[in-house]
Amino acid sequence: MFIIRQIRIEDVPAVLKLARLVHSFNLPADRDSIATKVQRSRRSFSGRLEDPKERLHMFVLEDTETGNIIGTSMIIGCISTPGQPHVYLEVSKKSFWSDDLQQGQTHKVLKLGTDETGPSELAGLILAPGYRGHRDRLGGFLSSIRFHYLGLHRRSFDKRVIAEVMGSLTPDSRNVLWDYLGGRFINLSYLEADVFCQHSKEFITSLFPTDPIYASLLPPEARNLIGRVGDEARPALAMLERQGFEYHGHIDPFDGGPYLEARLDRIPLVKETSRVKVVDTGRVSSSRTGILSVEGPSLPDGPGAFRAVQAPYAEVDGGIQVARKTIQALGIKVGDKVGLTPIRVPVAKPEKDGGSRKGKKQGKTAKGNKGAKGKKRSGS
Repeated sequence: MFIIRQIRIEDVPAVLKLARLVHSFNLPADRDSIATKVQRSRRSFSGRLEDPKERLHMFVLEDTETGNIIGTSMIIGCISTPGQPHVYLEVSKKSFWSDDLQQGQTHKVLKLGTDETGPSELAGLILAPGYRGHRDRLGGFLSSIRFHYLGLHRRSFDKRVIAEVMGSLTPDSRNVLWDYLGGRFINLSYLEADVFCQHSKEFITSLFPTDPIYASLLPPEARNLIGRVGDEARPALAMLERQGFEYHGHIDPFDGGPYLEARLDRIPLVKETSRVKVVDTGRVSSSRTGILSVEGPSLPDGPGAFRAVQAPYAEVDGGIQVARKTIQALGIKVGDKVGLTPIRVPVAKPEKDGGSRKGKKQGKTAKGNKGAKGKKRSGS
């Protein structure tokens, strides 16, 4: 079985290995940066970090058969404040016309933009390459858990939610758009700028030109990356679009990947999330599948602890019925309330109590995965 829970301090080495396998802007392969985020996440889950602008919730996906951490995702409560803006490039068009020649040109224009209004952000989505394509759709589980948590704690997050879908990297972890654009104004490699940006974004607004930049001046291989996502990120893009996220012409100034945006109260999975009572246990004959979660001091991690599974359930009078192994995985009993988000994951057969996961293991874990050459790209 696979569970998603809040991250722990002891998960840092495993998450660092994932970050080295898959490039993620919000989760660079830096031990100190990851450890700092984990501490911030722990305080956020426990409620000790009261300022919503500082909240960060990190989730990990665990294979309970091996105990290995095979994926991560996160929610950043607030990505900007006055004086510490969210920085992006705004893509627009500018047209010119010559009366004498009776012809014109339309050019794509890039201009540095900032946002200090503090939207929340979906980030840090990484799944170990050996588990991609799994029959349980683990990438979707990792992505959807954030909508599930947003739905349970809507007042803790901003009304606007954004997500960056990563652009393309070369096999040696370079970005062509950065080489021809950002790197001409900021004397750092793409990866160096990526890591430094975790500490401060002042260098972007100080060194990047504020005047419009005509994309026509860039070579085609750089120009073609504007607003384009990497192949590895296409499933993440499709998932976000199904949840109503839209592109409004804002791209990341580093890799050119698009920023998408949605209103929290209009995201389908958020709207469908609720708390329900578990009123019965036994064999579940329903084809319904959902994300089921539990929070609180009853879990081993104490106050603020969070645990979720993807499991079949049946709607019955007064609540839902789940299988006994779901009860055991969540550490709950009949009569407890759980978070529920209905999802569309096909269930081949009714779940039997005491069953085990069938089928071959899907490749190696994050610990032993050999992966493809170079880093893969994270989604959002």
